[in-house]
Amino acid sequence: MALELKLAHKQFIEYLGSRRRARATIVAYSKDIEQLIQFLGNTGKKDITTISREELEAFLKKLAADSYTPKSISRKINSMKTFYRFLKASGAVPVDPASDIEHPKYDVKPPRILSKLEYRALRDACRGDVRTYAIVELFLQTGLRIGELANLSVEDVREAELHIVAEEGHEERMVPLNHAAKEALASWMINRGNGTKSKALFITKTGRSLLIRNIRTAIDRYFKIAGIEDAKVNDLRHTFIAHHLMAGTPITTISKLVGHKRLSTTEKYLEFIKDKPAEHVKLEEL
Repeated sequence: MALELKLAHKQFIEYLGSRRRARATIVAYSKDIEQLIQFLGNTGKKDITTISREELEAFLKKLAADSYTPKSISRKINSMKTFYRFLKASGAVPVDPASDIEHPKYDVKPPRILSKLEYRALRDACRGDVRTYAIVELFLQTGLRIGELANLSVEDVREAELHIVAEEGHEERMVPLNHAAKEALASWMINRGNGTKSKALFITKTGRSLLIRNIRTAIDRYFKIAGIEDAKVNDLRHTFIAHHLMAGTPITTISKLVGHKRLSTTEKYLEFIKDKPAEHVKLEEL
């Protein structure tokens, strides 16, 4: 049975929503598949069931010709494979033309772990920005993923912990809040006000939920102000994990706090800190 390209895309996005995938993940998948479908449409294709592996590989070659990095292409292959697994499972296509497509090889850089001087400089840089300061403190004191932080609601903040909702393959968990995190959150809640209808913990000046891209933009700005180079938002999570390992926190405890599915994921950080001096300092110290 024929299935029009755009309809297949629409059904896929609805499926992701039903699976409670993170909003940012759905947007990323949607854009990747929209790009694929536009390419296929330009070649005259209208029916998703007629697409071959060769046509998918032609799309990937076009990306490479347009100067997409191997890492970016690999991400789009992930989207493509997820899309076709959905189509195959739902009976929309008889075979999966993406199943045997291989990912390009590329070097994975080790995580950027901020030094004590760097994370103190970052906090000092954003101290006058109550919202961003609270966000930075939550990253540094809890090791949250950026998607988890963006999805926090006011109701998720308990007296001494955060409730992290289960989604996108990550289990529900409770994350304890130390003194620094609680103080930063309390200051933000005073400034946040109660007039907005939004339930989101972090909101814009107009009362809308703060999106992942807004969080990245804000913190990137303060990285620049603090003179911290080659750092990204996710490096604050890496910093939380690494510094706790260096301070002697049990690896099983860290793994549970940050929501790693496998202990081996946390153990990888041991390789990244083996040549670093133990600073024996809690991240909340000033």
